[in-house]
Amino acid sequence: MCELGLAHELVGRTGFCIHPKEAVRAVPKVGGTKSVDLEKIRELAPTHVIVNVDENRKETAKALAGFVPNVIVTHPLGPLDNLALYRQIGAAFDKSGEAEDLCARFESAFRRLREKQFPQRKVLYLIWRDPWMTVSRDTYVSRMLALVGLQTVPESLLERYPKLADLDVPDAELLLLATEPYRFGDRHREELRERLGLPVYLIDGEMTSWYGSRALCGLDYLAEFSSSLPAPRAAA
Repeated sequence: MCELGLAHELVGRTGFCIHPKEAVRAVPKVGGTKSVDLEKIRELAPTHVIVNVDENRKETAKALAGFVPNVIVTHPLGPLDNLALYRQIGAAFDKSGEAEDLCARFESAFRRLREKQFPQRKVLYLIWRDPWMTVSRDTYVSRMLALVGLQTVPESLLERYPKLADLDVPDAELLLLATEPYRFGDRHREELRERLGLPVYLIDGEMTSWYGSRALCGLDYLAEFSSSLPAPRAAA
């Protein structure tokens, strides 16, 4: 919304909508993505609400549709879906020209990334602990990682965000700890490195999982992140 020049139209946000800081600082919070304060939204009287299939509950979207004229449903499943997302939001707010500018910037960053070569690595990507949770290959996160040669394992997961009984994943060459939604840090990295005997790295969860305008810097971040990893060990 802010990238499209619509910051002044924002009347509410979740506690996770934190960028750009200066633009959203004064925008009232309406709860979290799973704990939306419907009455507060009703008081704010928005003409549009943007929801996401993964982030918001279906019953929340249905309730919003009962009193908000326009409920915009988003569901990007891969990097290139950002182009349709920009155009969807642009069309809804008569900002199609600005949306096309965003598309051009994304396509440029995407081309830069695709011109590079990345070694293939199998990674276990953790998003939560107690219980341990990861991502399947049928997710935006996994498809972003795959652009830079990071293939998520276990490969055959049915749930999109499954719980893991343990972290003994034989195929994993390294472990990635996302900084969000769970705030993994250095303490967890050292703990799991000793426990599993695998290389463990912290990775910026915003850069892998936040679609929309955040994906622009996400592409460049992931290219740099993958390039900074040690070369994979040669097969015996």
